[in-house]
Amino acid sequence: MILSPSLLSADFVNLSRDVELLKAANVKYLHVDVMDGIFVPNITIGIPVVKALRRVTDLTLDVHLMIDRPERYIDDFCKAGSDILTVHTESTPHLQRALSMIRERGKKAGAALNPSTPLSAIENVLDDLDMVLIMSVNPGFGGQKFIPQALNKIKALKEMIDESGKSIAIAVDGGVTAENIGQIVKAGAEVCVAGSATFRDGYKMIANNVAMLEDSARRA
Repeated sequence: MILSPSLLSADFVNLSRDVELLKAANVKYLHVDVMDGIFVPNITIGIPVVKALRRVTDLTLDVHLMIDRPERYIDDFCKAGSDILTVHTESTPHLQRALSMIRERGKKAGAALNPSTPLSAIENVLDDLDMVLIMSVNPGFGGQKFIPQALNKIKALKEMIDESGKSIAIAVDGGVTAENIGQIVKAGAEVCVAGSATFRDGYKMIANNVAMLEDSARRA
C-alpha cells in the first residue's frame, strides 16, 4: 500500500515544512488536488504550486486534476513537474486523448471515477491507464465521510483489471482514515489518498498519523 497524503489538508503557509515532515516519515507520494471551481465547487491550487513543490522535493507528485477539459492544461502540468496526472472521466468527452497526451509526455496516466460513475466508463481505455482513482466521496472538499458503497466498486475494479491482465494500480480518495484503510486495502486498493487523517492535530502529529495509517493497512 502506498500512502499519498493530500496536501489539500496541509498548512499552506508552511507547505515546504510539511512536505519535509512527510518525507521524514518515509512517505513516497504527495497528492496534489487541483480544483477549478467549475468541475467541482471549490478552487484550490494550480501550476505554480506544482512547480514550487517540484523545486523542494523529489517525492512522486500525484496530481489530481479536478478541472473541466483537462487536456487544455496537461502539457503545462507535465512541464511543471507532475509524475502522475489523473483526469476525471466526467470532465472531458475525449478521455482517451487526454490519457494519451499524458503518456506521450513520459508521465503516468490516471482516470478518476466519481461515486455515481460506473466502471464501464473506463472499459475502453484500459490500454491507456497506469492508475484508476476511485472517489469515495464527491470531489470538491476535504474532510468528507467515506461512502461505504465504494468498497464494492473497488472489488469490482480489481476483478476487471485482473481479468484484463494489465498492470493498473487502484487508488482511492476520500474519507480514508486509520479506521477504514484496512477495509479499503482488503478490497484491492494499492494507493490510498489521505488528507485530514494525515494532517489532523497539527504538524507535530504528521509522523504519528502516517504511522497509524500504514500500520492499519499492514494489519489488513
